[in-house]
Parts: sequence; C-alpha cells; structure tokens
Amino acid sequence: MTFRRRLRAPVVLPADPTCSVLRDAVVDIDETGRISYCGPAATAPEDDGVLVTDLSGILLPGLVNSHAHSPMTLLRGMGGELPLLRWLQEIIWPAEAKLRPEDIRAGMLLGSVEMLRHGVTTSAEMYFDSEQLADAVLTTGGRVLLAPPMMDLPGMDWRTMLDGISRWIDTDGLRFGPGDRVEVGYGPHSAYMLAPEALRAISEAAAARGALVQIHVAEAAAEDEKQRAEHGSVPRLLDEVGMLAGRTIAAHAVHLSTEDIELFAARGTGVAHCPGSNAKLASGIARLPEMRAASVAVGLGTDGPASNDDLDLWEEVQLAAMFARLSTKDSTVLGAGAALLMATRGGAEALGRDDIGALEAGRWADLVHVDTDDPAFATGLGVPDGQLLQNLVWAAGSRRVRDVWVAGEQVVGEGESLRVDRAKVQASAAEAAARLRV
Repeated sequence: MTFRRRLRAPVVLPADPTCSVLRDAVVDIDETGRISYCGPAATAPEDDGVLVTDLSGILLPGLVNSHAHSPMTLLRGMGGELPLLRWLQEIIWPAEAKLRPEDIRAGMLLGSVEMLRHGVTTSAEMYFDSEQLADAVLTTGGRVLLAPPMMDLPGMDWRTMLDGISRWIDTDGLRFGPGDRVEVGYGPHSAYMLAPEALRAISEAAAARGALVQIHVAEAAAEDEKQRAEHGSVPRLLDEVGMLAGRTIAAHAVHLSTEDIELFAARGTGVAHCPGSNAKLASGIARLPEMRAASVAVGLGTDGPASNDDLDLWEEVQLAAMFARLSTKDSTVLGAGAALLMATRGGAEALGRDDIGALEAGRWADLVHVDTDDPAFATGLGVPDGQLLQNLVWAAGSRRVRDVWVAGEQVVGEGESLRVDRAKVQASAAEAAARLRV
C-alpha cells in the first residue's frame, strides 16, 4: 500500500491492546486517508520523497466519545442542580421543544469544535434533526455515529421515526461522506420510553441493515421500575426483543446486576460509561471493574454538555479510573494505560467499529498530536513508559492537544479549528440559546 504523508514523533501510542509506547515512530497515511503503517521509524518503508511532518510530542489515536448529546451545548448550565428525572421533565424537555433545526445545527457545530479541540475525533450522538448534526460534523471535519432518538410520547410516533431512519440508511447508505465520516443508526431512547413492540421492531430494522442501536440503559435507579418488575431487568427485556443480538451500545448502564453484566458479555453488547454525568446527576457509579472482568466492551462517554457540563473526554478517562479505584478501594484496579484505551480502542469496540480508535494499518487516520512543552512533561519523554502514560493521563489531559487529523485531513492546528471560525460558531450558538430563554 502506498502512502502520501508521514507523521513522525518521538512518542507514538498506537492504542494496541497492551497500550504500547513506541519511541521515534512514524504513522504513514495513504491516499484514501487510512493508515498504511504505524511503527518504529527505523523499520518504516522508504518515504520516496513524500511529505514528512516532524512533531515534537506524542501522537495517539483520536479519542472516541461513545455517548453524547452534543447539540445540548445550547442548554449548558440549565437546571444543573436537579436530579435526573426532574431535570429532564422540568427543564430539558420543555427547552428542547423550542429548538429549531438551525438551532440544533448551531449547537452541534459548537459541540464538534469543542470535541475536536480536545482531540475527540468521533462521537456517538443521540439527538433530534440528525440531518443537522450530520451537516455540522461534515462542516467541522469530525466523525459521528448518529442515532436519531425514538420515543413514544404525545406528538411523537415511533413508527414514523423508525421508518424515517430506515429510509435514510437505505438512501444514503450506512456510512457516507468523505472518509466515511457519518454513520447512521437507531436511537430508541430507553426501555421506559418505548413499549416492547417498538423495541422489537427497531431491533429487526437495525439487524436487517447491520446498523448500530444506541439506547439508555439503567441510568437512574428509579427510571425503569416497571420494566424490571415485568422482565427482571432492562438487559433481559432487550434480549427478549432481540436487541442484544445485533450491534448495540448501552449508555450509562449504572444499575446492572451480575447477571446483566454476564448477559452483555455473552451477547457482545457494548457499554458507554459516563462517569462525569453519572456523578453530577447522582445517578450512581457503574460497576466498571466487574464489566471489564467479564470482557464487556466498554467505552467512555461525556453524555450531554448540559449534564456534564463539557465534552472533554480526557476528564472521563480520569474519572473512570478514580471511581473504579474508590468503588473497589484498590488503587491498581484501573491504570492510566487501561483508562486511555477505554477512550480510544475501547470506545471503537463498544460501538462495533474496527476502523477507528487505534493506529493500525487499514484504520482511518484519525490522529491527535499532544504538545509536551508543558510542566506536565518537565521530566522529559525519556522517562519509563508507565510514567509517561501517567503524566499524559493524570497531568496533561486535553489542554496540550495541538493538532488533529480525521481521515488523514488536518482539522485542528495549533489548538484551533482549521475548518470553521470558532468565534462565529460561538456567536451563533449564543444567539440560538438566547431564544430558548424567552
């Protein structure tokens, strides 16, 4: 395979299963925007005069936000002191009823810019008017997995919503856009917002198209009492309707039994762990160590920027490790490398994607350059591998992200979007948010 660009860095983190640290390494990008080689510079193919970019810090895969509602940047800070169900019913849903399609696009533009500046190249989004989300992400140059939400509420017909998603996939394909930047799937909001009949129909439509299903599962203790009483648990209900037989990611998954975890592991169901949102809304602490021990594919999610209140996945890396340690009283249960993998390779696996989340030949060249001219790396890059990962995860985080590539195209340079004017995006979002307060 030929390549058209080479990125060289003193440290490359390919996000392989052991979280290896490569010294003086390169990543080659082919003419399609995919990786053709990642490894030591000493054993790399001859460059044949192609463009070589020498970077000064750490190169790693773009982070994968496995659960988000990014257009909610417009709602940031609204009702933030309320518990989950009151927050939704009294603040968020009434405000969302006022949203216009152009407002949603403005919120997604801002969210996408925010994520890309943090090195988050992919997000799994559940939100209304998903065509607006697709357009916004194609504008910023990011990558997105869309799940238009389906609910059974007055004025919302889940059958019409289901048919609309299926037609979209049948017309445009499961993935489309430059570098397959957009994937379309199904977003049943939750088992408490849809009857089993609806969940079964959604499962069948998704299975017929190989599409991803994104669904909230067991986020708050009191949200699905009826479903638990009738079916034993929400995972058991989803299994009964066939949803766990296909590509499915369960968002939050806080209140799972041991049997639920075993069921997810047996069915290959992914989980989007959202520790920041779960903590802020007092939803609980998910059983992350048990899920990992059972080999459940777990990624990290920010949830919406109205409940978190940002889209910085590096914070979720830290929180996931800290909560896992607190819940087990074991400071070794989740190390820096393992936590970082949850935001990269693990997120891709949870979403059923093997073309993102790692720097491997054949995957999309979604990459992040972390500048190490910072007190966090004052001890240098020559420290042992474990110490280097500790400094990146615990001390540096997102603030040192400088350059970002998606499908081989640079979309962030020196910390700013190369595709859109951030000031204009922020102004548009502010204008849209002001209308919601009227």
